[in-house]
Amino acid sequence: MKTVLFRQHGGPEVLEYTDFPTPEPKAGEVLIHLQAASLNRMDVFVRNGWPGIKLELPHINGADGAGEICALGSNVSNFKIGDRVVINANFGCGKCEFCLSEQDNMCLDWHLLGETIRGTYAEYVCVPDRQLYKLPEKFDYHSSAAAALVYQTAWHSMVKRGGVKAGETVAIIGAGGGVNSASIQIAKYLGAHVIVVGSNSNKLAQSESIGADILINRSKEEDWSKAIFIATKKRGVDVVVDNVGTTFPLSLRALRKGGRLLTVGNSGAPRFEIDNRFIFAKHLSIIGSTMSTAADFREVMDLVVTGKLKPIIDETFPLKEAAAAQERLWRGENFGKITLDIP
Repeated sequence: MKTVLFRQHGGPEVLEYTDFPTPEPKAGEVLIHLQAASLNRMDVFVRNGWPGIKLELPHINGADGAGEICALGSNVSNFKIGDRVVINANFGCGKCEFCLSEQDNMCLDWHLLGETIRGTYAEYVCVPDRQLYKLPEKFDYHSSAAAALVYQTAWHSMVKRGGVKAGETVAIIGAGGGVNSASIQIAKYLGAHVIVVGSNSNKLAQSESIGADILINRSKEEDWSKAIFIATKKRGVDVVVDNVGTTFPLSLRALRKGGRLLTVGNSGAPRFEIDNRFIFAKHLSIIGSTMSTAADFREVMDLVVTGKLKPIIDETFPLKEAAAAQERLWRGENFGKITLDIP
């Protein structure tokens, strides 16, 4: 099969478009002929590497993918050859205490497709059948791949962990990424008022086009927490979605008393200082989560395929141009998801 892989960690130059053996499905697995994959910042983190990362090299990036089942392993009864599917990249073991209590995103032997195991920058991939969602006929593969990881992540964080409710005000820090564009739509679906803090007027305009109510340009408002405070008539917001990390100090200042800061990542940096006085004096909660449960994935994909939530696709690259796609993502030029077309 054709794939994009790397044999050592490094910059985009380590990515190779080449041939690699097509995997064979084991018991409980299916082989998917992929039509589309989607990029995440995690792809670049894995390609660059970090101290202690252990991968079977060569490694194939890619958590998100959608395509058609072309082979079945033994003991697969819920799907058949020809089914159109999208992948849930959140791999629980199915056996530990968390998986058995339907909290598979907290699995004791948790894996993320494309991070610790080979992923979707390829013509074919094998996954357990429990990781699949069957797509309606003619539903777009690229939209499916663009939705899978970011919508389940945002849904679990905002709905199941954060408890966002109609009438609340939600501030989203960053306008361009896949999770944030999903968060804008989910917040509006839930009936919340949405403030977006973005880096430029173009991304803010795109945020407004998908539902953002108040736009704050951080290149013009260095202390955007003050701008949020003024925009909310000195009340502060109920919820901040902050997946940057280094912006936590301003996010904590922007929250009202009793507010919640939701985070699913740290694109800015993993370590930074915060002033604990804001947390205890304002009765604040910092709520983290990773991915979602299998039930959440099905729930949010039902909303996607029925058109209640609409994935935003920034640009599509051919598979062989995955390096250029990653560079666009890493430079923060995208609004929404970047996908790969797999012929």
